[in-house]
Amino acid sequence: MAKTAQKNKAEKLSKVTPPVLPADKKNSKLTKLLKAYLPQKEIEQIWEAYRYSDKAHTGQKRIGGEDYISHPVSVACIASQFHLDAASIQAALLHDVVEDTPSTASDIKKKFGSQVAKLVDGLSKLDKVQFANDTEAQAENFRRMLLAMSQDVRVILIKLADRLHNMQTLEPLKPIKRREISQETSDIYAPIANRLGLNSVYQELEDLSFQYIHPMRYKTINKAIVASRGNRKEIIEKTLFAIEGKLKEAGLKAEITGREKNPASIHRKMLKKHTNFSQINDIYGFRIIVDNLNECYLTLGALHALYKPIPGKFKDYIAIPKANGYQSLHTTLFGPFGMPFEIQIRSKNMHKLAEAGVAAHWLYKNKDYHVTELQQQTNQWLKRLLEIQTESSDSFEFLEHLKIDLFPDEVYVFSPKGKIFALPKGSTTIDYAYAVHTDVGNSAMASKINQELVPLRSEISTGDHIEIITASVAKPNPAWLNFVITAKARSQIRLYLRSAENKDLITLGSNMLNNALKAFHVGPAAIKKRHWDKLILDYHLDSKDNILIDIALGKRMNIMVAHQLTAIIDGTKKTKKQTKFLDVITIKGSEGMAIQLATCCHPIPGDPILGFINKDRGLIIHTHDCPGIRKVKLDHDKWVDVEWEPNPNTFFNVNLNILVINERGTLAKVTSVIAESEANIDNISVDEGDGSSFANLRFIVQVKNRLHLADLIRNLRKISKINRINRIKSLV
Repeated sequence: MAKTAQKNKAEKLSKVTPPVLPADKKNSKLTKLLKAYLPQKEIEQIWEAYRYSDKAHTGQKRIGGEDYISHPVSVACIASQFHLDAASIQAALLHDVVEDTPSTASDIKKKFGSQVAKLVDGLSKLDKVQFANDTEAQAENFRRMLLAMSQDVRVILIKLADRLHNMQTLEPLKPIKRREISQETSDIYAPIANRLGLNSVYQELEDLSFQYIHPMRYKTINKAIVASRGNRKEIIEKTLFAIEGKLKEAGLKAEITGREKNPASIHRKMLKKHTNFSQINDIYGFRIIVDNLNECYLTLGALHALYKPIPGKFKDYIAIPKANGYQSLHTTLFGPFGMPFEIQIRSKNMHKLAEAGVAAHWLYKNKDYHVTELQQQTNQWLKRLLEIQTESSDSFEFLEHLKIDLFPDEVYVFSPKGKIFALPKGSTTIDYAYAVHTDVGNSAMASKINQELVPLRSEISTGDHIEIITASVAKPNPAWLNFVITAKARSQIRLYLRSAENKDLITLGSNMLNNALKAFHVGPAAIKKRHWDKLILDYHLDSKDNILIDIALGKRMNIMVAHQLTAIIDGTKKTKKQTKFLDVITIKGSEGMAIQLATCCHPIPGDPILGFINKDRGLIIHTHDCPGIRKVKLDHDKWVDVEWEPNPNTFFNVNLNILVINERGTLAKVTSVIAESEANIDNISVDEGDGSSFANLRFIVQVKNRLHLADLIRNLRKISKINRINRIKSLV
């Protein structure tokens, strides 16, 4: 009934390079793997591909010194563990033939048919293109990979097998090359394997990447794991014995395996929790596999009766599966001697899907409901990416969209009919609207969360019931790009804006540019035709209108176009006069779309400020100590020095929390003093009473500057019923 941790480790795809196929093909590793699921006739066709590949690669060696044929054979072995069809295994054996030997694509098609030829061609195209720089290469690699995957997902499954074997045999390469390949694997291939539900491939790619990117950390953590395994042996054996006894008592037949966190996973948790190895308690856990779904919940009940569960550590991925189709019950329990450990409970079918992911489509066809559903989810994801790829103007925009989809920390919400939607953490009701349907997003005018009317920019949380109110006259607002985060929402909003009348876009772009020019104290009339002609030439565009359209669509930042136009007017970007002129931008606070005051910290004249260039919103002004900019503060290229105009003739919002004695008439006194201090009240709210004699008043007041605010606070302090006044500078 029980299995050891070593047995569990053996479930991973083998890290040992399989040998070259021997003359006795009946006893070869590949043949044994193929016989498990393919008929003899198809196995013979695969052997034809092997003989062809072996002959084509004759005399070629890998960097490690072994015959090159060992690599395609190893890739075919890994692909066969996915139980891919015969055409895929043939393509795996032939995947380098067109690239590295005299054989051509037409030779492959003539010998093995069009299906195999298409798969080989798809694999070859992923490696063929050359790029100007690493960033461009990564962006275009993503684009090509997803294009190939959307046409035939088997291409990426074989490519993942190819990358996995390359990572397993990376040692002979130079350290800098090992690190480069590992970083690409960590950034691209591992997340895609995870998104496709290939759990074992994802974990091994992640672990191998970590081993070469951070070799010393890997060795240290691995050594600590081995030591910990010995120290905890008695506890683990006692826990395993108790679990077996409890399940037997409950009449449940289960397969129990020990499960150890891999070094990369432990390292990620140490960074996230800001802790050291000794404080990570759930390094070791158990996986319990039962016959069916009902037994999953019966097993959970039995274990919760055996050991106390840790509150907040239970996750039901059966009722609400992950986006890649993964299903299991996760619970963390207090074991013997108070040691916490995690348990995963799943059925046999769930386990097969957890290990094979989307590859299970070939292994189990359509016999299992969950497989069909997973395949549909994957096809929808690929279709959405293909749409985004078509709509994205360049590789970098596509990469921006894709990374959001590949690295989501998900929330799960419900439609009015009870359908579950998985969205990235931080999504708004507009993101949800576009997840339901593009037409719903394009015609959204209001939203409800849990039957309460909320703004469209409101963030959603797991468990929320969301309803979108639509109207035929409603249309996407460019300001939505400031807060939506899902790839589909951003791409569809941009697509709608692109399809709008050019005249409207030109007008919008012109207004945005004029607002930006004000920051440089340049009027629109100062920009002559010769200045525009020079900028059009620099941008390699056809007309001024195209530049204005790009600004309206967010493809060019208005502040940067204004910067370049003023540089052209000055005659050169290198003169001392121009450098001084552009060093500091003067802020009035009423510039509109081009220059905006950050809503996270609400800066006012007198506050030390910084300007951050945002691709979609222009120049955003933050206070220098705003917590919201800590993560991006080191990106110096996006920061601009700014200062307040000496006497800006406008009002600025300030958040004030005022703790008062809860007596009748107090609120009236406070509002009266604010009015007498020549400040405006933009918003007021009162926290619900907690039974004490105090109440907390929250004001958004409008003042001219910090001196005006200081006068206002001084006047408020004269009210005897006020206990405390705080300016809330940051809402982060």
